[in-house]
Amino acid sequence: MLDITLSEGDLSFELEQVSFAEKYDDWRHYRNVFNSACGASKAVDFAVSKAGTLWLIEVKDYRRNKRTKPSSLADEVMLKVRDTMAGLVSTAFVGVDAQEADRSRSALSSRKLKIVLHLEQPSKPSRLFPKSVDPADILMQLKQRLRFADCHPIVVDRLTFPASLGRVIST
Repeated sequence: MLDITLSEGDLSFELEQVSFAEKYDDWRHYRNVFNSACGASKAVDFAVSKAGTLWLIEVKDYRRNKRTKPSSLADEVMLKVRDTMAGLVSTAFVGVDAQEADRSRSALSSRKLKIVLHLEQPSKPSRLFPKSVDPADILMQLKQRLRFADCHPIVVDRLTFPASLGRVIST
């Protein structure tokens, strides 16, 4: 088991006792093969394996900049999860990087899949930095859109990140 720290923007994720934890959107297979072949596919930020569970984690940090994309956040996360799952299968079968292929096979052999939206928003909303997303609303939308992968996705922030995985520090 490994202790691994992954960074996304101003957040550091200190993951404890995991089988593996990687920035999936940095994988060579995703960038050089899957994304180009499938035309603008999406990817979650992290793939983490711990105790027979594969965690797909998407990180959104709206503390300094509010959301400006016209699409729904729930739709964006759903597409990233779908494309990541397809990318893991592709990597397991035709990945040329042996470590990535092994990680994919390990991920696909997991007994459980958990989807996490890590959502940071201003702690003191103002006119300049309002809350971009209602966590309860996005959770309801994610439950509807992610039924194909996880009937119980979770929306967390630094304070509510699953302690069983580790902790998140703002840098």
